[in-house]
Amino acid sequence: MIVSDGSWTPGSWRDKPAGQQPDWPDEGALDAALKRLATLPPLVFAGEARSLTAALAQVADGRAFLLQAGDCAESFDGFSADGIRDKLKVILQMAVVLTYGSGVPVVKVGRIAGQFAKPRSAAFERVGDVDLPAFRGHIVNDLAPTVAARTPDPERLIAAYHQSVSTLNLLRAFTKGGFADLTQVHVWNQQFVASSAEGRRYETIASEIDRALRFMAACGIDLEATAVHQVDFWTSHEALLLGYEEALTRRDSLTGDWYDCSAHLLWIGDRTREVDGAHVEFLAGVGNPIGLKLGPSSTPEEAVELCRRLNPGRVPGRLTLVARMGASRVDAALPPLIRAVTADEQPVVWACDPMHGNTFASESGRKTRHFDDVLAEIRGFFGACRAEGAWPGGVHVELTGDNVTECLGGAEEILDAHLDERYETMCDPRLNARQSLDLAFGVAELLRS
Repeated sequence: MIVSDGSWTPGSWRDKPAGQQPDWPDEGALDAALKRLATLPPLVFAGEARSLTAALAQVADGRAFLLQAGDCAESFDGFSADGIRDKLKVILQMAVVLTYGSGVPVVKVGRIAGQFAKPRSAAFERVGDVDLPAFRGHIVNDLAPTVAARTPDPERLIAAYHQSVSTLNLLRAFTKGGFADLTQVHVWNQQFVASSAEGRRYETIASEIDRALRFMAACGIDLEATAVHQVDFWTSHEALLLGYEEALTRRDSLTGDWYDCSAHLLWIGDRTREVDGAHVEFLAGVGNPIGLKLGPSSTPEEAVELCRRLNPGRVPGRLTLVARMGASRVDAALPPLIRAVTADEQPVVWACDPMHGNTFASESGRKTRHFDDVLAEIRGFFGACRAEGAWPGGVHVELTGDNVTECLGGAEEILDAHLDERYETMCDPRLNARQSLDLAFGVAELLRS
C-alpha cells in the first residue's frame, strides 16, 4: 500500500521539471500515440508486481539475493527468439551459480521487455560536420547518423510496446513451460560457454545438482513440485519516458492503487533522481517495487529524503537502492549513504551496479569497461555493506547472451585489440556470457565468505 495524501495522479509529474525527455517535433502525433497506448492491455499485472515486492522483502531481510541483468538497451533490429532465449540462459546460469554458492534464493529480474530508452549527457552530438540529436534508444529514434533517423518519432512508442508484448510472451513460455526446469541445467550451457573455463566450472555444479535431485528422488521426495520445473522471472526498465509510463499506468481493481503496468519493477536513474523532479513524483505514486540509482554525487541527506519520498510507508521490498560509484570511489562514497539510510530505519534492498561507474575509452577509442574494475566495485560494495551492518543484497549488470567483445578482461581475457571483433552494443558495453558466468562465480565466493 502506497501512503499518499490523495493529490497524486498518473499525470501529476507534468507539473514538475522533467529531465531527459525527447524533443518531440510533433506534439499532436505524440499525444495520439500516447492515447493509443492508454487503450492497450497492460504488459504486466498488479498482482505480479506485488509478488515481486514480497520477494524483494526477503532480500531486504537478508534472506535472498537480487540478480538484475540484461541489455544496456534493447534493439528493434536485433530482436529475435534466439536472442531472448540466450539472454535468459545466461541469467538462469548465473542464478544457479549464486544459489548453489550462497545457499539463499535468487530473485531474478531482467532488464528486458521495455529497456529501450537511454539517458544522454547531451541533447546533441557532433557527427562529422553535422550536429545531430543524440540517440536516445529505439523507442525514440534510430542510431543511423542522419537527421531523419535521429528525429524522435512517437510511432516508436507503439513499436516498443508490441516488441515488449512478444518478449514477455516468450519469457513466460520459457520460464513456465519447461525450459527453466532445474533438471535442464546442462542444456543452458551455450556452446561457446561450455568450451570455456567458466563453462566447465558451471558443468561441475550442474552435475552436482543432478546428483542431488537423484538422491532426493531416491528418498521419496516429490520432484514434481513447481519450484523444480518453473522459475519466477520479472521484468524491469528505467522509467525514463514519463509519457509512455503514464499511458501504461492502470488502477488495480483489487486494491484501488495505481500500478505502472509497463514492467514489474521500474527504476530512477542517477541523472533524474531530483527529489522535486518529475521522475520521483511519478514513481512515488505507483505501487510497483522501484529502484533508485545512487552515484558518487549522492549525499546521505539526499538518500534519506528520497527514501522517505519514495517509500513513506516503509514497506520492505518497495525500494531498492542501487549504488553505482565506480571501483575507485565505492569505499569512500557508499558507507555514509548506508549509515544514514540505516539510521533512518529504511527497509531497503542494497544492490550494486558495477558497470556505469567504470566506463572509459580504450586505446582504440571504443567505450568499454574492464572486468577487473567491475568485480572490484562489487568487492567494495560487499565490504561497505558488511562494515555498516547491511546485507549486500544484489547486483545489477548489463550483459548479453551473445559472444560479444565489448568489455575487457575476464578469464578468457578480451584485450583492446579484440574489441572490434564483435562490438555490437547500441550504447554501453556489456559483459558476454563467459564474463557473466565468471562474475557469478566471483559474487558467489563473496556471498560465502
